[in-house]
Amino acid sequence: MPPFATILTHPGSAHKDDFLACCVLLAHSPAPIVRREPTPADVADASIAVVDVGDDHNPALNNFDHHQLPDDAEPICALSLVLQALDLYEDARSFCDWLIPAEWFDCRGPNATANYLNVPREAINQLYSPMDGTLLRCFAAGDRHEPGEPLWEIMSQVGRDLLDYLRSLRSRLNFIAEHAELWTLQTSDDNPPSTTQVLFLPRTTPLPTEPSSGIDRYIMEKGLNDVVVGVVSPDRRGSGYGLSRHRDHPHFDFTKIAAEPDVTFAHQRGFVAKTSATTEARLGELLHLATA
Repeated sequence: MPPFATILTHPGSAHKDDFLACCVLLAHSPAPIVRREPTPADVADASIAVVDVGDDHNPALNNFDHHQLPDDAEPICALSLVLQALDLYEDARSFCDWLIPAEWFDCRGPNATANYLNVPREAINQLYSPMDGTLLRCFAAGDRHEPGEPLWEIMSQVGRDLLDYLRSLRSRLNFIAEHAELWTLQTSDDNPPSTTQVLFLPRTTPLPTEPSSGIDRYIMEKGLNDVVVGVVSPDRRGSGYGLSRHRDHPHFDFTKIAAEPDVTFAHQRGFVAKTSATTEARLGELLHLATA
């Protein structure tokens, strides 16, 4: 992405896609935001990032508009075009479950989005956030937003959080892929016997700040949702491990091991437990005892 000194987007009502596109651009390169119609000179000037307006998509000139695309094109919004220019779009589609619905909403409207998500139309309104509404109204109310202003600073933080999340999660998934193991559990009581798996992430030095971070996304990305029923990962508050159901799978009830001497905590709903045990043999034994 070429350097730019100004971000220009359309006046009038603001939407989530142009707001978030500007947030990401601020995180990439802090600049004032101007809200007005662009001139042909603006569209031709790479030092001005033209967002969600201008009828041009040309990353080489920092132009990120989608409105000129044909009606039957796949839904894509200004935020998506900015993420593409930063080589983060594919990870964003994988890691940000809200992105594709946001594209549909911006390009097709609430009815088509509800149909795409296979939910009632009323669900779209039920998911409305007053935080979204306030921020968008504040953004739309000004024709220029400068560094140091509360809204500009909030937008910059939103952009940094999103970029940090995308970049750190990819790194985290690579870490999990390097260290994780899949333990196979053979359930002989079934006829025929069924095979399920538990993802085990060993302790490493140094230990990540949030040892279990990214595990659910890793399981989904690897297509293991249908076979993984539990997770064993380092306990960030102790020297042992946490045992948990994967997506609340009923295979385990960890209240069954609450009385074990090396179990320091077992939630009364049975979905998670903590243990001081560190050997794989003992962890496997606890899993066996907790089988529902």
